[in-house]
Amino acid sequence: MSASSYPADSSAFNENILSVALISPDKQCRSVLTSALGECHSGPLREFTTYPSGPDDASTMLGYNFDVIIIDLDSNHEQALYLVEILCVQSQAVVMVLSERKDPDLLLKCMHAGAREFLTLPLAPGALAEALMRASALRSSLRAPVKTDCRMLVFLGAKGGSGVTTLACNFAVSLARESERKTLLIDLNLPLGDAAINFGIRAQYSIVNAFQNSGRLDANFLAGLLVQHSSGLFVLAAPNELGSTYVSSDAIDKLLEVACQNFDFVVVDAGSRFDLRCRHLLYESSTVYLVTQVGVPELRNSHRMIAQLSSAGKAKLEIVLNRYDPRTNGIDEEHIDKALTRPAQWKIPNDYAAVRRMQNTATPFADDDSPISRTIRQMTRSVSGQSAIMEKKKLFSFFQ
Repeated sequence: MSASSYPADSSAFNENILSVALISPDKQCRSVLTSALGECHSGPLREFTTYPSGPDDASTMLGYNFDVIIIDLDSNHEQALYLVEILCVQSQAVVMVLSERKDPDLLLKCMHAGAREFLTLPLAPGALAEALMRASALRSSLRAPVKTDCRMLVFLGAKGGSGVTTLACNFAVSLARESERKTLLIDLNLPLGDAAINFGIRAQYSIVNAFQNSGRLDANFLAGLLVQHSSGLFVLAAPNELGSTYVSSDAIDKLLEVACQNFDFVVVDAGSRFDLRCRHLLYESSTVYLVTQVGVPELRNSHRMIAQLSSAGKAKLEIVLNRYDPRTNGIDEEHIDKALTRPAQWKIPNDYAAVRRMQNTATPFADDDSPISRTIRQMTRSVSGQSAIMEKKKLFSFFQ
């Protein structure tokens, strides 16, 4: 972007004035920066002459009350890089770094640490103004109100092998198509989820990148991690490689919060071993689809999970009987309802051939007209409101 792309005067920031902290032990460096800031910035500015020694010192010294923090790299680049990492994890500030060195390796290290801007001395005309303009836009997006109409649809298995991923993937594709609204599928089935494989897509980034950078996760960062399926559905894939499966509930909550700020529907494949303490999954706007099968172990697990889910939050709970075939179940409807303590809302027909075909060809059920696809479309229409619309159309057509 050229230096003339943004106006180099303070009027550009009047609607969203930024508070700036400048950290540099070098007096000459501080003088150069304060002079440049005086030409394009009218907000609060505070100078710090030493680097904080650690997270606690940084919290005490800065208070995390600044919109922008500019850090001089040259006085002590190791300590400066450490400070960048601390601030990017624990603060919502936009971190910029400053150096006389035009070193690609140093730039890469700074970006990996979380720095948003790399300023080089001597400053090019307009460079600082452009960086502040980008910081202003980013801070505005972070302060944007949370979408109140986002729906969270969580697929949770009562037992491994219940078919959660297959249902979540096909549900998400059908929902994106039926609703024609912005839809995201998050593969939270760690350590190795199969959503990307089911869609035949290869993701460069995964949900792990979101967790590792939860301190600076925002709409722009999340967008860079997603892959878009041909149906229009966005996908945040699980990692390709086996790794640690521990993720803090705070990191998951942050991811879901950012996702809900930017999508109309967020579908979550939670697998079968999910920690239900994550509060965003159980909001009033959430629906949890408990996926189970007709078998003694599955129904036993379902009974216990229904009790836990019912007491854990205000999310709507719907039971999905997958691979349902009343001719071969061996357990009648009365005993199924008794085990589940309620009737199942959805019964997905058993069609092994269709499932295998999808897995081998990466073609969702939504592309076919089958008993499975029709049932899944009924599920998505109940979420998107299409069922009521279609019933009205049928009624209107009847009276023509």
